[in-house]
Amino acid sequence: MDIHGFLTTHQLPSSYAETAQKWFTPLCEQLLKHQEGATKPFIVGINGSQGSGKSTLTSFVEYYLSSVHGKQVVSLSIDDFYFDQSQRNALAIKVHPLLATRGVPGTHNIPLALDTLRNLDSGSRTLLPRFDKATDNPFPTEQWPVIASSPDFIILEGWCVGATPQSQSELKPPINHLEEVEDPLGIWRSFVNTELAGDYQTLFAKIDYRIMLKAPSFDCVYQWRLEQEHKLAKKAAKNSTGVMSDEEVANFVQHYQRITEHALRQLPKESDTVFYLDETRTITKQDVKQ
Repeated sequence: MDIHGFLTTHQLPSSYAETAQKWFTPLCEQLLKHQEGATKPFIVGINGSQGSGKSTLTSFVEYYLSSVHGKQVVSLSIDDFYFDQSQRNALAIKVHPLLATRGVPGTHNIPLALDTLRNLDSGSRTLLPRFDKATDNPFPTEQWPVIASSPDFIILEGWCVGATPQSQSELKPPINHLEEVEDPLGIWRSFVNTELAGDYQTLFAKIDYRIMLKAPSFDCVYQWRLEQEHKLAKKAAKNSTGVMSDEEVANFVQHYQRITEHALRQLPKESDTVFYLDETRTITKQDVKQ
């Protein structure tokens, strides 16, 4: 495979080739073994906190499986199923003001995600939703990619993919300034938790193989997310409203803290492959379920 072409397309340093060869090529070969003989799309779930490298890993797995093995691969991000601003504003009025901000369970169109998987499974003509973070709304449907056959692999990646709900006692104490000040009664976090316990679990149950990129702690997430936002700002048009300042990013990541920390504790034991990252996002070791 032309790894250099991949690095150029994704603006990655040459050191990524070594990472891919050491960790991700064996992962792809493992996925192929599991998919062997499958009569329907094999669904791979990739979990990782914001900025952990899930999108790049997803792109590599798709590139490798299609270019080396001729497999048809469809990549989906849970981010692509966010409700538009007007739908989130309606939730903010009806349930809690914090739901105006995209991110947490309850702000995604999960019935659309389940329909998309169903259509891909049946091989019918399927539109693949795409969300534009720079405008904070989905791209117009005419810009969504279309696939007309059933793929060999579907990759579903996202920061909360595979996450499980918390108990009522875990929900009670606020874990950061945002929860303390803006959700003192716990209405927002209870709603989010109830949503996560519902159709999200139906979606995650469809995953055949679970991968986790495990951050060392939530402290790294702010720095990683900041890097992402700076990249987005460079790419975005000058009039984009969706690009955040550093202070807004600091506030934004607090929305994700509770579920991210819970996932860091819970998901390693439920994942088929876990890659442990250090503060610089370098993989230090992996655990693979036999």
